[in-house]
Amino acid sequence: MVEVAMIAVAVLVILLTLGVPLPYCFGGGLMVMYFVGDVVMKGNMLWGFQQLGNPVLLAIPLFVLAGTIMSVSGIAASLLRFVNIFVGHLRGGLGVVATVSCALIGAISGSGLTGVAAIGPLLIPEMEKQGYPREYATALIANASLLGLLIPPSVTMIVYGWVTDTSILACFLATLGPGLLIMFNFSVVNVWLARKFPLKLEERPKGEEFVAEVSRRGFKATPALLMPVIILGGIYGGIMTPTEAAAVAVIYAIPVGFLIYKGLDWKTFLGAGKEASTSVGAIMLMILFSMILSQMFVLESVPQALVEAIFSITDDKVILLILINILLFLVGMVVNDVTAIILIAPLLLPLMEAIGISPVQFAAIMGVNTAMGGVTPPYASILYLGARIGNVQVTKVIRPAMILILFGYLPVVFLTSFWSDLSLGLPALFGY
Repeated sequence: MVEVAMIAVAVLVILLTLGVPLPYCFGGGLMVMYFVGDVVMKGNMLWGFQQLGNPVLLAIPLFVLAGTIMSVSGIAASLLRFVNIFVGHLRGGLGVVATVSCALIGAISGSGLTGVAAIGPLLIPEMEKQGYPREYATALIANASLLGLLIPPSVTMIVYGWVTDTSILACFLATLGPGLLIMFNFSVVNVWLARKFPLKLEERPKGEEFVAEVSRRGFKATPALLMPVIILGGIYGGIMTPTEAAAVAVIYAIPVGFLIYKGLDWKTFLGAGKEASTSVGAIMLMILFSMILSQMFVLESVPQALVEAIFSITDDKVILLILINILLFLVGMVVNDVTAIILIAPLLLPLMEAIGISPVQFAAIMGVNTAMGGVTPPYASILYLGARIGNVQVTKVIRPAMILILFGYLPVVFLTSFWSDLSLGLPALFGY
């Protein structure tokens, strides 16, 4: 059966590389298990539809809708202008603004694509005017948008917690430390690279004029700044579940977008709803097929066989963690983060627990590895979207993007794997 499972995975990867829509790729794997492995489908299908009724999954469409509304309503633009007043006059400061803004957007929407869609059209032209190469500005914003997959609330951690039966709040906290460290690293790398760019810096207002400008922009940004405070405060304060927080995010974003920032009208609102519905429909169908495939693997004891096969090669924890990181990186290159978590987490979790890695730390390890796939070809959905928004050829964006990954992102990947306090410190502080 392990050989049949490997054939199913091979068919899945081949279909992905051919550009077949994701749900049908998983359907191809299911067909292999049914026709070649002689696995009964009826019970697994009923189980899969039952899993889709889990209230936890309701958070996904709600966060996707909140992020879509935010990107067209003016909330993101208001946050950007407020942050820019503090560091926009420094060499490399506008790049830091881009990084921090993407982190703030991620803290609200839980999506990496939202950061590119919301910040890219605003900042890429501004960075080019100041002297940044357009391809570098595009690469920085695309890479910084990965923070939306790590800084909570995160759609990927909701899916991981659901798939592995792990506390979603603990998963949120596990990726917060790595996400903030990556944000800091990107800011430092940006400041270092900015020394070589012919930047035209604007003078920052001084004295009373600066205070007045901060007050003016801060007042306008207050409704936008309250959004992450309400959502994250509600979740970590025990007032709301992640699903309830996602609903509050939508309820809050609609009147703010219509009445305060006025970026929403009925046309853009309906367009945002249509875009979110299309994305969610594909995600839920993919979750159904992928969960059934994963359940088939579990019922046929494929994870246990995989653990035994890997332990037959080596039982050294360090080597195993390096191999697992490489595997997760390669998987992230060909599928999106949600797909990778659904497919890989149930298979590898028994192995991780066998070598002493807790499910919460594994959430962080999976999060940082699979998020990186958003900017590493051939999948690289966030990088492709950034190139399209920035009107730059993808081939020109890849080099600066890889520099940021190499110096800003990869060190955190290894720290997350080998320094458990980075991912377990905050969950332990909150009692998880």
